[in-house]
Amino acid sequence: MDELRKIDLNLLLALNALLSEKHVTRAAVRLHRSQPAVSHALAQLRTHFDDPLLVRQQGRMVLTARAQSLAKPLQDALASLNGLLAAPNFDPASAQRRFRLSLSDYASRIILPPLVKFLRRNAPGIDLAISQASREVMMAQLQDGELDLALGVFNDVPEGITLQALFSEDFISVADRNSLPASGALPLEQWLARPHVLLAMRPDAFDEIERALAALGLSRHIALVLPHWSAALEVLPGTDLVLTVASRAAASVERYDTLARFAPPFTAPRIAYQQAWHARKDNDPAHRWLREALYACSQPQQG
Repeated sequence: MDELRKIDLNLLLALNALLSEKHVTRAAVRLHRSQPAVSHALAQLRTHFDDPLLVRQQGRMVLTARAQSLAKPLQDALASLNGLLAAPNFDPASAQRRFRLSLSDYASRIILPPLVKFLRRNAPGIDLAISQASREVMMAQLQDGELDLALGVFNDVPEGITLQALFSEDFISVADRNSLPASGALPLEQWLARPHVLLAMRPDAFDEIERALAALGLSRHIALVLPHWSAALEVLPGTDLVLTVASRAAASVERYDTLARFAPPFTAPRIAYQQAWHARKDNDPAHRWLREALYACSQPQQG
């Protein structure tokens, strides 16, 4: 107990953030404090422990041996304190909170309508701020504390990021009906010869279709890259372009009389759509409640 009297609990919270993030700015974002305040806290901690704790090596900050020995006991101690002090239940009906989500135009169309209806009925004090970004930017924003949740198809994720599968579905190709043979589909050779539309945030994106084709020693010509689902459909009528997307996204094709759907002429992988968050949010009851709500709202509607 004597040692506890020598240090402010806020310094221990700062130490935990610094040891987890290994970066003063990211720790400041996590703590909702200014960078100078966290730098000052680090100076106090170095004095208290008589150790630099974080040192720069090859352009990045790394933990000293002393800091490494502190990390796990500190996390356990703070988790115990949090469990002791936290409210026993999260009440969505009275909660006031703003969550920052990043998801594509496609996911917004599928998930946001049922999610917003659910929130308005059950948690009217929960607000959402939606953004859109590439997968790489989403991961960086989760690490930096700028996002609460990211939705997408994630392959390799950095340390500290947790993934949960929301749903999976097949790919479907879409093209102008008049550009297709009588069978209503394209054989592989013709499919590859056609110009393609790619829905992506970056012009050099290498998506799941490209990965599947590369595994077969094949490639396609991308004639148009754009991030907007509705615009992607609008450009197809009257052209020889082919768009290949998730099947649920292609449901709205029915609104276009001249467009037709058909299965890609090769074995394409199923899309595993996920939600991602930083491990620091694991035990946040409000965040956990939102993750569960989002999962429920992302499931295909029956009937």
